Amino acid sequence: MKIANNKVVVMHYAVMDSEETLIDSSYDHQPLTFIQGTGFLIPGLESELVDKAVGDKFIVDVDADNAYGQRHDGFVQTVPKSFFQGIDDLDVGMQLRAQTDEGEQTVIVIGMEDDEITVDGNHPLAGIDLKFDVEILEVRDATEEEIAHGHVHTEGGCGHEH
Repeated sequence: MKIANNKVVVMHYAVMDSEETLIDSSYDHQPLTFIQGTGFLIPGLESELVDKAVGDKFIVDVDADNAYGQRHDGFVQTVPKSFFQGIDDLDVGMQLRAQTDEGEQTVIVIGMEDDEITVDGNHPLAGIDLKFDVEILEVRDATEEEIAHGHVHTEGGCGHEH
């Protein structure tokens, strides 16, 4: 069976930057399981999976525009420390959920000075070309329920109320 929209795909992957520095890998733990065509993966990787089958092993180069996008300087902001009341252990590197004009998004604390905190709303991999080493382990039809819910169900369902 070949990968197409509404197929459940189980795969191992390793992702590296353009200098082949390992960023993440599933080879040491559980493989990634998702429904093809739901936007779960970055566009550049998802499009390369079409028509692949169990046992296929391949390398995919994905430029930043088809991965996590380009970095935007406007996504880095310095705000008053008072915006973070109630967070006692605020520290550089901490990821937080922030309310923005575009809705809720993750920001990373990148600087702290006296009464000001600098946060970066860019994805940590924004602006980086990526290389994926992929192995397809399983391909099957998604169930109607999985398609309706937009994610793969494990044994015992997914925990949604029926």
